[in-house]
Amino acid sequence: MKKYIMDFHVVENRHIHELYSLLILKPAEGTLPELMPGQFVQVSIDNSKTTFLRRPISINYVDRQNNQLWLLVRKAGEGTRALCEKSARDTVNLLLPLGNAFSMPGQGASVLLVGGGVGVAPMLFWGAELKRLGFRPEFLLGARSANDILELDEFTGIGKVYVSTEDGSLGETGLITANTILSRHTDFIYCCGPAPMMKAVAKKAREVGATCEVSLENMMACGLGACLCCVENTVKGNVCVCTEGPVFNINELTWQD
Repeated sequence: MKKYIMDFHVVENRHIHELYSLLILKPAEGTLPELMPGQFVQVSIDNSKTTFLRRPISINYVDRQNNQLWLLVRKAGEGTRALCEKSARDTVNLLLPLGNAFSMPGQGASVLLVGGGVGVAPMLFWGAELKRLGFRPEFLLGARSANDILELDEFTGIGKVYVSTEDGSLGETGLITANTILSRHTDFIYCCGPAPMMKAVAKKAREVGATCEVSLENMMACGLGACLCCVENTVKGNVCVCTEGPVFNINELTWQD
C-alpha cells in the first residue's frame, strides 16, 4: 500500500484514564487514505529534545463519515506523554498506513477478539469492520480492575463483550487468559496485548481448534524495515514485524505451547 506523510489536526483529546488518552484526529487537508484493521501509524514527536524517532501507535478506529482517525495512546515515556498532552487544534504528523492487516474469516465463522491493556486498540477498528461485513464479533477484554477496562461502551456497541479483571471488580476474576470463553470453540481468535498473554491465548486457540492471529508489539523505530529494531524469529527465519507484521498467524511464530 502507498505510504503517506500527513499532518493531522487534533479534534479532541479524551483523557479516558490516568494513563491513556484517546486522540481523535482529522487530516489537515483532504481525506483519510485507505486504512485496514491491524495496521499502525508512526507519529512524529515535535519540540522534544530527547525524542527523535517517531512512535508506533495502532489504529484504534476509523470514522469515515467524519473523516477521523482515532489513536489510543498509553503514557509510557516522554514521547507518548507528549502525545497525551496534545490539545484540540494542535497538529501531529503521521507516517501511514504501516504494516499488514488481520485476515478475513470465512463466511459465517464465529470470531472472538481478545485485547489486554492497550492491546484493545486495534480490536475496536477490526470489530467494527467485521460487523459492517455481516459478522457478529465478540470481545474479551482484560485489565487489573473495572476502572482499567478501556472503551467498554464502544465495544459493547459493536458486539457481546466478556471481561476479566484481576481484582474481580468486573466480569470473571483472574487473568484474561483464564476466562472461560477461551475454552469454548471459536473459529477465529484475534489477539493483541503483552507477549505472555498472547502466547497463552495462542495455546488456548490450539486446544479448541481455532485459527489464531496475534498483533505483535515489538519495539519499532522506523516502521519501514530499515532499523531492524523489531525483528521477530519465525518459522521462515527472522523478519521485521513492522513490514511482515504486526499481524501473524500463530503457526508462523516459533512460540512453544
